[in-house]
Amino acid sequence: MTTTPATGPGSSPDGLDLHALTGFFAAHVPGFGGTLEAELIAGGKSNLTFLLTDGTHRWVLRRPPLGNLTPSAHDMLREYRVVAALSGTDVPVAPAVAYDDTVLDVPFALVEYVDGPVLRTERQLHELPDADIERCGYALVDVLASLHSVDPETVGLGDFGKPAGYLQRQVRRWYDQWQRVRTRDLPDIDALHARLAELCPPESGASIVHGDYRIDNTILDPDDPGRVRAVVDWEMATLGDPLADLGLYLVYADPSFAPVLSGSAASTSAKLPSAGAVAQRYADASGRDLSRFEFYLGLGYFKIAVVAEGIHARYRQGMTRGEGFDHVGEAVAPLAAGGLRALKGDIA
Repeated sequence: MTTTPATGPGSSPDGLDLHALTGFFAAHVPGFGGTLEAELIAGGKSNLTFLLTDGTHRWVLRRPPLGNLTPSAHDMLREYRVVAALSGTDVPVAPAVAYDDTVLDVPFALVEYVDGPVLRTERQLHELPDADIERCGYALVDVLASLHSVDPETVGLGDFGKPAGYLQRQVRRWYDQWQRVRTRDLPDIDALHARLAELCPPESGASIVHGDYRIDNTILDPDDPGRVRAVVDWEMATLGDPLADLGLYLVYADPSFAPVLSGSAASTSAKLPSAGAVAQRYADASGRDLSRFEFYLGLGYFKIAVVAEGIHARYRQGMTRGEGFDHVGEAVAPLAAGGLRALKGDIA
């Protein structure tokens, strides 16, 4: 995990007020004591994620970015609620601690710190033996299938979303987001949107969907990379079509995605199981029909192209913190083109 320290001991990094948070922790966080310090965890390109410590305990705090161009994508209460609900299921999550919308100028979610590597780059991933990389890849697919097997009603998330019409709403929503964040004309985005709207099938089913599932949104066991200790970054979670999660996961394997994570993203490694192997593993574990999977891949490309453009727009406005934002905009056009290829069944 890479962190960016605050400017000095006890100082507040951009986006936090440690004085206000210290009072909140004293009143609401069991075991807190001492002086609260914070570091920005580098790597996230959307919500801001901070590591906080009192010298004995560690927590992770997430809050919306400084310059929110896509308001619905940064609902911290939703993120906190799904993490709390999944505790005790087969889906590994960081233990939920608190949610608040009064102490800072924005809402935030607080969870316990989970120790373990987060593999963001191919270099980090390739430090593992090939056999462990393969086990890690299959473990990620198994966790995704486990998430999609959770009954939302049983864990108190029956009202977490509206599964009916999910795919049509996704197509419409991400095109609306494009209109908000666009910094240029890109005909492939318009063409991809039109084709997705035309080809949109009925939902394949309904489940809790993560909405941004990939290797660097998980924390692995430091002693066993074939075991996922926690799935993180639930800001886009809802109830919807589970195959949308799988499609997005496979889009992250496209090298076109790499600039979004500052270069050589771990998810693009050819040492991970192939797209065909991932799809087969998921189908075996979930029993779901993948016969119309081209649409879900196209939707995944569309979504990530728009997300990348939103990050690029915030960077141009000086609203980002940390490094690695200057090349994100380069991913948008290749991702849009990849989506059009996916709808034709042309998948590398």
